[in-house]
Amino acid sequence: MTQRAKRLPREQRRRQLLDCALKVFVAQGYHSASMDDIADVAKVSKPVLYQHFPGKHELFLDLLETHLGQLEDMLTAALASTEDNKERVSATMTAFFEFIDREDEAYRLIFASGMDNDDAVTLRMERFHDAVAGAIAEVIADDTGQPMAEATLLGHGLIGMVLSGARHWSRLSERPGLEVSSQLTSRLAWRGISGFPKESEGPETA
Repeated sequence: MTQRAKRLPREQRRRQLLDCALKVFVAQGYHSASMDDIADVAKVSKPVLYQHFPGKHELFLDLLETHLGQLEDMLTAALASTEDNKERVSATMTAFFEFIDREDEAYRLIFASGMDNDDAVTLRMERFHDAVAGAIAEVIADDTGQPMAEATLLGHGLIGMVLSGARHWSRLSERPGLEVSSQLTSRLAWRGISGFPKESEGPETA
């Protein structure tokens, strides 16, 4: 029989179960993973697992929320890390690719879980898009005097571009390295967004 884990305080056990669930979802994807698999990796009984999470779907959503929150924090911190816009774009793209290059491969929850058509997942992704695009839009509006509605459209365009690139990156068997991927995406983003100069600078000259 599988040796069971020792008793842990409730919150510590919950964190341990989430860590184990992440490993299972990353390795198998959502649909192939089971609560049995997660319980086995965590070395707990299924009743213990169900004491903390009603089911696999709720467990996945908890993980997704956690890691989307971490990515959002990393991106907004990068946006606030400098007032030089070119460096700001580079820092933000670097933060994004550092997240998807993490050893725990949590990015697979977002890009490769097989849950693209799940309504609850879609809602959480939309909230993430709105939050990050809104943070980008505030910077654009402050710097360029662009109306907030237009700045928000640009923000969504930028985040959509990098998410699409990352989704493609996640599916490659041979991937460009972290630095190369970050630099390519930064250059592409900067070529676009630099066409909207600071209000005080006037239009760029060729």
